[in-house]
Amino acid sequence: MNDVGEITQLLEKLDEAKEEGRQAVLEQLMPLVYGELKALARANRYRWNGGQSLGTTSLVHEAFLKLADQSRGDFTNRRQFYAVASKAMRSILIDNARWHGRKKRGGGAAPIALEDSMLVSEQRSEELLALDEALNQLEIEDLRLARIVECRCFGGLTVDETAEALDVSSATVKRGWSLARTWLYRELKTGSV
Repeated sequence: MNDVGEITQLLEKLDEAKEEGRQAVLEQLMPLVYGELKALARANRYRWNGGQSLGTTSLVHEAFLKLADQSRGDFTNRRQFYAVASKAMRSILIDNARWHGRKKRGGGAAPIALEDSMLVSEQRSEELLALDEALNQLEIEDLRLARIVECRCFGGLTVDETAEALDVSSATVKRGWSLARTWLYRELKTGSV
């Protein structure tokens, strides 16, 4: 069986598994999705940390742990899984950027491992936090547009993959991506977020 079919079957098993059976399914799933999660993490790390590779593995593992803790029903196929993974990576990167902000202001943040502290560069953390704030506002105004940005920006999904993950047409994703970029540009430029 190819990996795509096997991933989908395992996600279906995960959805149906009782608590004690979820761990066994997750152990089968991890090797199949690890490579693609690593590629997503690497792209995010390059975007938000200037190409340094330190912390990519941590980002993958943290994202997978978040996915493992997800409630059932959040994903039923491979593309939906990667859409949820995009959201998990966004969350981890935002937490890391917030840590940089607290550290910069002298806040009493708990110590964090060096590898984890390098997920987002200190210089890019403010930019990432502004983007996250704008995305949160966009979620209020148009949830679908925000999900499209998440899939494209944080998940590195193509237009067709995003369409599949969100169960919409490719034309809808193209229009949404264009609208969302324009909206975000305006919001970030005016600093209204």
